[in-house]
Amino acid sequence: MDLQWIIVQRGDTLPRIASAYHMSKEFLAALNPEVASQPYLLAGQMLRIVPGTGRRYAVPPGESVGEIAGRFGLDEEVLRQANPEITNVTDWVGRCIHIPASNGKTIVKIQGEYGYRELIRDIEKLENQYPFIETGSIGTSVMGKSLPYLRIGQGSRHIHVNASVHANEWLTTAVLMKFIEEYAEAYGAHRAWHQYQTERWMQETTLWAVPMVNPDGVELVQEGVVNQHPHAQQLLTWNADRSHFTHWKANIRGVDLNDQFPAHWDEEAARRGITSPGPRDYAGTAPLTEPEAQALAQWTQKHTFDVVVSLHSQGQEIYWNYRDLEPRESGPLSRRLAKASGYKAVKLGGSDAGYKDWFIQDFGRPGFTVEVGLGVNPLPVEQFDDICIEVGMLLAELLSNGQ
Repeated sequence: MDLQWIIVQRGDTLPRIASAYHMSKEFLAALNPEVASQPYLLAGQMLRIVPGTGRRYAVPPGESVGEIAGRFGLDEEVLRQANPEITNVTDWVGRCIHIPASNGKTIVKIQGEYGYRELIRDIEKLENQYPFIETGSIGTSVMGKSLPYLRIGQGSRHIHVNASVHANEWLTTAVLMKFIEEYAEAYGAHRAWHQYQTERWMQETTLWAVPMVNPDGVELVQEGVVNQHPHAQQLLTWNADRSHFTHWKANIRGVDLNDQFPAHWDEEAARRGITSPGPRDYAGTAPLTEPEAQALAQWTQKHTFDVVVSLHSQGQEIYWNYRDLEPRESGPLSRRLAKASGYKAVKLGGSDAGYKDWFIQDFGRPGFTVEVGLGVNPLPVEQFDDICIEVGMLLAELLSNGQ
């Protein structure tokens, strides 16, 4: 066993390290049993690793490089790049080769976890590869992180989608980013996305995405308050001295951002009954006290969105109404989205102060909260591919406007 040592860097997590070295998280933990007693890794900590090589394949007689690539769903060039020592060899028969993941050429993929640094990295890559994607910022978080947006399309119908309003729902960010990449790749290659014509999307619609509304909270869930976190003591107090934050939904000031919008905010705050900061359900002292909610509201007011969608998890449901203020088309549209995604359209009552509630109330246009996946947040990354298909079909139906 090729045992090696690595030094943990700030921002490293067990899933990220395991992914980087082609190991399972369980095997990495077994090699380092001391990590079982700590919720997060400490910068400077040394870990034992046994780097894996991923899938290996012994090439049988008569099989060409192209045939091997096809068998594993890869481009031949990707397979050759994964085996640089023999990339120029014509006959690979009898050799043991490395088979990369089939998504090796894609930009957006989950490597253990998907957080703020992965988001910023992928936005830069998408912008470089697809010049028709516009990027920018709608504001900053409590801790000064930029809240990025991406725009794709030039049409007169404007659609907005946001994700990771709640910290432990970070998988929604990766799902939204994956759809944007697939849309851009299909359009750039002049082909359809499934049965949908991306050229038509580009001409008729403009998609505005804010993939991570709550970056401070996402970072807290994934990395905890170790390594000199500036708000460590206060956060531990709000978290009842629990050192693990995977259940945390709020922003870094303990305010639930989806209870922050001026749509009967006082009734929602009273209904929640939470009077101080904490992991979830504290609406703050007033609407729009938090910079993340302020930025999203102000940005929405500057644009003329025809439809908005806020991605949350979990439940596989689509909430489409608000106090009978929603426009007539909201119900039929929700049923179309439900049919496309396999989710259930639900008429929800007894809930206020959410982003889609405020949008419906103030703008009188369709707004949707989409609860993706099933289980306990953070959802397991094993659901990522299925959720990408479900949400992708939902967004495709929305972009196509039933055509």
